[in-house]
Amino acid sequence: MKATYKRHVLEFKKASGTSRGVLKTKETWFLKLQEGNQVGIGECGILRGLSVDDRPDYEEKLKWLCGHINKNKAELFAELKTYPSILFGLEMALKSLESSNPFKLFQTDFVNQNKGIPINGLIWMGTKEFMLEQIKEKMNAGFRCIKLKIGAIDFEKELDLLKFIRSNFSDEVLELRVDANGAFSPETAMDKLEALSQFNLHSIEQPIKAGQFEEMNKLCQKTALPIALDEELIGVFEEKDRGELLDQIQPQYIILKPSLVGGFKESLNWIKLAEERNIGWWITSALESNIGLNAIAQFTSTLDTKMPQGLGTGSLYINNITSPLEVKGDQIFYKQTQKWQKNIL
Repeated sequence: MKATYKRHVLEFKKASGTSRGVLKTKETWFLKLQEGNQVGIGECGILRGLSVDDRPDYEEKLKWLCGHINKNKAELFAELKTYPSILFGLEMALKSLESSNPFKLFQTDFVNQNKGIPINGLIWMGTKEFMLEQIKEKMNAGFRCIKLKIGAIDFEKELDLLKFIRSNFSDEVLELRVDANGAFSPETAMDKLEALSQFNLHSIEQPIKAGQFEEMNKLCQKTALPIALDEELIGVFEEKDRGELLDQIQPQYIILKPSLVGGFKESLNWIKLAEERNIGWWITSALESNIGLNAIAQFTSTLDTKMPQGLGTGSLYINNITSPLEVKGDQIFYKQTQKWQKNIL
């Protein structure tokens, strides 16, 4: 087997704001495996400042993987354990290699029978007017679940925006999720959660920064607004540590980004641990190109979940890879008639 990789810098159509800053580009690496006439494609993508494998030796690790691709697979996976995005790219590429079509990784109704997966619409931070414009676009497109990034503009303005949304759309018509990306301080978080809860929100992601287990547990126990852990799951590699984290914090939900937690197998491990504790979950992309998004969508389709997933990020970039993924209304579909871009590597 031969392995090669290629770096690709994705460019956002519009600068996209979070509480951690404004995103204009995103780095990713395409991994190609070749064995005879069979080809497998994977994607290794990091989020700068967030991924645990955002390290100076990242590309060296990719070179190492390509040079040792014929090692025992268990040894490869063990060596890459602390590089979850590379682990995910390898797992994706190997599954792609096994398929007669390198872009069909799972045999599900999503892939074979054009069955859609419900998704949420993503609203980026910005001025109140900009966020309102995005919301109107999503509603007109047919979305019934919207996720808003909050925590970067004035909190009172965000409350005003939520009040306006709810004055026009009840929680029976529109499900609202918010994502603070750790923007709140432990001292003010409970008051902010209380203020947010009046708008009948579905949940809030990561209200305070990761690693503050005691403070997060207090919030989860007392909040009137369900809390979902996101960044909290990054860099927790052992099952024992994952179980202890969930037991200590006792969240209402966890959110799984395969690029950040190590791929399909590791996501399933988190799901098992969560369900044993009656903790809800959903899957979200980590702003991958359509290569990674396709794999995540297909994986999600194997899980038989009815909850809207975070898979609507394929239209963010001006230089994305063309793919059969298509968003119609508030669902994402795999269209057999559309073709993948050739010569990815």
